[in-house]
Amino acid sequence: MKRDELEKVLASMTLEEKIGQMMQIVPWDGDGDKEVTGPMELLGLSEEQMFCCGSFLGTADPEEIERIRKAYKEKSGSKIPLLFMFDVIHGFRTIFPIPLALGCTFRPEAAREMAEIAGKEASVSGLNVTFSPMADMVRDPRWGRVMESTGEDGWLNGLFAAAMVKGYQENPEEKYRISACVKHFAAYGAVEGGREYNTVDVSDWMLREYYLPAYQAALDAGCDMVMTSFNTVNGIPATGNEYLMRQILREEWGFDGVVISDWGAVGELITHGVAEEGRDAALLAGRAGVDIEMMTPHYVSYFAGLVKEGKISEAVIDDAVRRILELKQKRGLFEESGRVPDPEEAKRICLCEEHRAKARELAEESMVLLKNNGVLPLSDKKKVALVGPLGKEKAILGAWRAMGKSEDAVSLYEGLAGEMPSEQILFAKGCEIRGNTQGDIRNKIDSHAEAEVRRVMSQADVILLALGEEQDMSGEAASRSRLCLPGAQKRLIDMACETGKPTAVVLFSGRPLVVEDWLDETDALLQAWFPGTEGGAAAARILLGRREPSGRLTMSFPRNEGQIPVYYNCFSTGRPRPEGELVPYVSSYLDIPNEPLFPFGYGLTYTEFAYSGLSSDRDTFSSGETCRISVQVRNSGSRAGDEVVQMYVQDMKGCVVRPLRELKGFRKIHLAPGEVKKISFSLSEDMLRFHDTYGRLITQSGTYRVYVGKDSTAQEYVEIEYKSGLLC
Repeated sequence: MKRDELEKVLASMTLEEKIGQMMQIVPWDGDGDKEVTGPMELLGLSEEQMFCCGSFLGTADPEEIERIRKAYKEKSGSKIPLLFMFDVIHGFRTIFPIPLALGCTFRPEAAREMAEIAGKEASVSGLNVTFSPMADMVRDPRWGRVMESTGEDGWLNGLFAAAMVKGYQENPEEKYRISACVKHFAAYGAVEGGREYNTVDVSDWMLREYYLPAYQAALDAGCDMVMTSFNTVNGIPATGNEYLMRQILREEWGFDGVVISDWGAVGELITHGVAEEGRDAALLAGRAGVDIEMMTPHYVSYFAGLVKEGKISEAVIDDAVRRILELKQKRGLFEESGRVPDPEEAKRICLCEEHRAKARELAEESMVLLKNNGVLPLSDKKKVALVGPLGKEKAILGAWRAMGKSEDAVSLYEGLAGEMPSEQILFAKGCEIRGNTQGDIRNKIDSHAEAEVRRVMSQADVILLALGEEQDMSGEAASRSRLCLPGAQKRLIDMACETGKPTAVVLFSGRPLVVEDWLDETDALLQAWFPGTEGGAAAARILLGRREPSGRLTMSFPRNEGQIPVYYNCFSTGRPRPEGELVPYVSSYLDIPNEPLFPFGYGLTYTEFAYSGLSSDRDTFSSGETCRISVQVRNSGSRAGDEVVQMYVQDMKGCVVRPLRELKGFRKIHLAPGEVKKISFSLSEDMLRFHDTYGRLITQSGTYRVYVGKDSTAQEYVEIEYKSGLLC
């Protein structure tokens, strides 16, 4: 359909039909006609309003989508096709590692590979849009949705968000493309206390410098949609925030795609206290530029009256509907054949072996080895006591698992049994994950279960503990005030320690947990996250050395909850704590160091890497020039391995306070034993820019330190002068 034809469609629509395009609802949970008419009861819609609806969310079954699509084609006056949207976050039917784990690959292409496969499976099942990527920068692991972020660095998050957008929207075969929707605009990751749906209060400078760039990176990659966040920004809920949606998103950034509210967020303007009733909420969201209202009926209930009263212009509605129609056109919904579900192709490609193999590969790449005193890799010749509630657990997909099914997942036990003789594996569950008895609350386990644990431990050469969270203990509405192991799991660590045998822990979680209180009791710790459909197979291959661990943390591990938020790119204070010293009247704790237990960028391998010869090809540079930063990396161990070489920059003097470190480059390399590679990074003027107190993006003349090393604590640096910028 050409642009002039689309305009004819818009001109032919009644005001009520236009407003209907701005409403999104869910199908009914039942059978037959109620799949379509159920929302009439749920939201108080008339049948006429119902069949003007522009989009559905929450259904991904191809046969159900086809029934709904046909019903609308028969009963809709305008005959405009529906958009179907769904939370395809890290896989559709084949589930990949959670986004936080994908971030730990330090390879944005991994996220693109995931998104391309997820989009393909979703598209043939009848979906047109996914509510992904989440570009929220997160510094507080108490927030459950940290699992949906790629970490604490806004620049790195932007690279991953852009990669996901391209994966969803640029599949080589057009029929497999779906539209991406970046979320949650804006700064949802900064909720106070890490509590879901809570208040956000950040300065405009902080917003622009740290939180907004990742969303903008997704839009620069061509992202079709933006979702508003639940939180306030500058005291105004994002869904009714004209400064965010009109000034920044539309005017400054030039975004002309579709903006959608989060679930019920237009109605929540009332409970936020900025709207008195639904009519006010509709007016606020409409003026702010929210094109689609998700799961509240205020647009269809009040917009027509507001237009007649002159409170909102029909031109505003026309602009919104035009964007919605353009999105439908982009997804091929107006074409003669249309974009319809293909149940047979869905059966063929969803969860196919090719997709499972890629899921296993990315799960292997995402796991982070946090500690190893030589117990790993395990020998398949020794007897292993696999102990813990996650040893045979198949529910390791994560909270946002789309159409993934736990029964299709590979457990850790199954993964080990596929790589070594099953008679070498002894298993005891020990306890439930959360704990469900009074005994668990007292950090005890059932006497029968304890006897079984002691039996298998006594017969084994090495103990492997499978511990962590349930998959729904992180995700939306899953904030935790305490990040320790739930239930009686710590008791299993104590029992293993009592044996004196080598002990390794595989930790499944959707967030960094507090592990310092038991870390010294174990010999090795592998952070597996929620690794998806092939998670157990991936973990087994890492544990047995079939695959070298290569993940690096994109979120710091706190020593305890009182240290949160703790993140690598923090500022110095006027009274910094001297390294290695505890002196009075400096910014420090009395009981713990300031630094996290495991810092951003950290991760071990089964070999060792040595850095030498850090240098720059020039001491000064100006606008239009670049510096070449080089270092030699040598595999000094006896095994081949992967290293993530990381470059950080420190601005030594700015007109506003600058971070101690900022990630500006990284390279993932593979080295054979004894192999040496020279790794080079380019440093250019645009990498030194920052926002001043007036919101301007500037570069200042001055001295910059460039650090290169294994993680964010790298000590070796070179100093470079930049000479073309503003002076302090």
